[in-house]
Amino acid sequence: MTFGELLRAHRLRVRLTQEELAEGSGVSVRAISDMERGRAKGPQRRTVEALAGVLSLVGPQIGELLDAAKEGRVRRAPSVAPSALPPDVADLTGREGELAALTAVAEQTRTTSLVVVHGPPGAGKTALAVRAAYRLASRFADGCFFFNLRGMDVRPVHPSEVVYRMLLALGVEEKQIPASDAERSDLYRARLRERSTLLVLDNASDEAQVRPLLATGSRSVVVVTSRLVLGGLEASRRLGLDVLGPGESFDLLGAIAGRARVGAEPVATARVAKLCGHLPLALRIAGNRLASRPKWTIGHLAGQLVDERRRLSALTAGDLQVRTAFEMSYRQLGDKAAVLFRRLSLVPGADFGPDLAAVLADVDRFSAEDTLEELVDMSLLDTAEVPGRYVFHDLIRVFAGERLVDEEPAPVVGQARRRMVDWLLDTAVAAAGFFGPDARTVPFGPLSSQEDADAWLTVETANWAGALRWAGRDGLHAEVLRLATAMHWYSDQRGRGETWVDVFTAGVAAARALGSVRDEAVQLNFLTWTLAVLMRRYPEALALHEQAWHASVAAGDVTEQGWAVHYRSVSELRSGRLEAAQVSARRAQELFRQAGYPLGEQISLSFLALVLDGLARYEESLVVNLELLGNLRSGRLELAPVMVAELSATLLVRTADSLARLARWPEVLAAADDALDMLRTATAPPSLCDARYLRGLALHRLGDPAGARTEFELAVGLATEHRHHRLAAALGALAEVHDDLGDPVAAGDCRDRAAAVGSNSG
Repeated sequence: MTFGELLRAHRLRVRLTQEELAEGSGVSVRAISDMERGRAKGPQRRTVEALAGVLSLVGPQIGELLDAAKEGRVRRAPSVAPSALPPDVADLTGREGELAALTAVAEQTRTTSLVVVHGPPGAGKTALAVRAAYRLASRFADGCFFFNLRGMDVRPVHPSEVVYRMLLALGVEEKQIPASDAERSDLYRARLRERSTLLVLDNASDEAQVRPLLATGSRSVVVVTSRLVLGGLEASRRLGLDVLGPGESFDLLGAIAGRARVGAEPVATARVAKLCGHLPLALRIAGNRLASRPKWTIGHLAGQLVDERRRLSALTAGDLQVRTAFEMSYRQLGDKAAVLFRRLSLVPGADFGPDLAAVLADVDRFSAEDTLEELVDMSLLDTAEVPGRYVFHDLIRVFAGERLVDEEPAPVVGQARRRMVDWLLDTAVAAAGFFGPDARTVPFGPLSSQEDADAWLTVETANWAGALRWAGRDGLHAEVLRLATAMHWYSDQRGRGETWVDVFTAGVAAARALGSVRDEAVQLNFLTWTLAVLMRRYPEALALHEQAWHASVAAGDVTEQGWAVHYRSVSELRSGRLEAAQVSARRAQELFRQAGYPLGEQISLSFLALVLDGLARYEESLVVNLELLGNLRSGRLELAPVMVAELSATLLVRTADSLARLARWPEVLAAADDALDMLRTATAPPSLCDARYLRGLALHRLGDPAGARTEFELAVGLATEHRHHRLAAALGALAEVHDDLGDPVAAGDCRDRAAAVGSNSG
């Protein structure tokens, strides 16, 4: 028996507590506890004799205790096995894929394989590595070793210290360990060369800390965990840990707080998981808080986490703190990276690019991009789905916002925010200028074409729209109105209806705040169009038309009166009031003629063709569309080439639609092909969807079901992405094609989807 085991046996025999033994012997309770637990293996003779006196031991018993203490004082070379792994986390959740990958590496390695496990603070890198080590340890005959490199500490563990400890663990006597680092490293590599080992290097600071510890062995594996990507290491496998999925988060909370408890409040549990950002550390803390407070409801904890100002403080349980985990990484940043990290919390949207980062940090784009990559390497940012863009984890964004408030003066923060808002609004206005009758051709910053502008406006929607909201709240009414006005032509075939409702509602408010009745009429017309065409909220659109009409009359603006009546005709057509729509369309055409606005005349005439089509007067509709197409191609309207391309494509689609009603399929195919040809130089998703759909109809009717299937699949994809009203029709047509091609399963799936679309739209 060891000294500790003997001591405990004698104490229990005489029925003494540790406190009573301490009081009688003069040895502290802490020292007795350490001895019994084996932490102090060889106490001095006088200590043993003092304890023996209280325990009433006789000669042989005292001798046995003294011998055990002497044995404990003998320095022994550490045993190679078992390993000194930290305790396993019993409720590790959602990492089976990564564990399988580590197992595969262990099975396939022939010499030494390096696996780097990286991820943000709190992702569970150490827990994964420890679980893998327990699971795989038996595969490595010469031992499993674990070292915490303390990479986030002010003074991380030096590689030479790990080499020294490994040599002791491998059976090298201390006096045989060389004094110089170089000789120790040589001996370290020599000892590992013929051994099969698993080495876990946890929490590495950088590549330089790890490289000296990489030695070639026989069927060995080195697992390195780090918040950094450690891209400089030649790894056999890299495992980037992400947050958990919603189901996995639910399971982890249940494992800690109790499955019955989370099952009783599933909605609140899902909300807590989302507010924790599905980050394992945050979920574990939330679960522990619930477990230690059995009278709390899960909804109560969710209520605490809702407020961003309190969220990180609420995610604290004992010595576990989400904020502390983030602070360790934040302290590693240089001044430039720390400034950018803090200010990125001001970004309104979920992701951002180097240009916006440069504006916030007031540096050039290339410097910003380098710093963003540094933050990614530190796992304080992640790369977004769109190449070249970056995202925060929700909780890290909250932490960055805290640092911004605490470390930068309010005026400096205000200047950075205003600089960002101005840049977003100015760039959005310039980008929108690439669309419409007077489309710009002069580059603006990174934007040199309509394609560039469309891509920027799409990817930055959440950011420029967020800047617009901030500008409205801060009283920048002229800036809001300028952007809302600029978006008119761009919104015609791009973006989400919900976005344009917000933009033009803000435009109406800004016009009213500035006291401009004419601008109010303009914005009300834009909003009426959005509600009628994109949102299909016809009663609201008709009601808003009255406001737009009165404002345009009050402003004395005949052009805006024409638009008001035109948008009324749109609402009337979409709500089935065809005769009224015909009257309004002709009235709008007359008002545009009075105003001397040829483009308005053409647009209202084009809409009249739609009304005629709705009235089943297809030949008349076809004649009108062909006349309009000729006018457009003549150049009399003096429109920008890209605008001509878009309007021509729209008219060709409508022509094809009328021809389809007349079952003139070869002409439908030709018109759809012409429309697609025009759309090569114009980005107009709705027209593109329509052209694909109509081309598919023509091909199907002309005996080419395989070609029709391709077109319908493209149309379904476009309609799904852009919420186009053709989706149900395209799915129905695709179902018929699948039937003809002998695939009833695919046909049934399409019909189910079409029915679901019809149900949702109803």
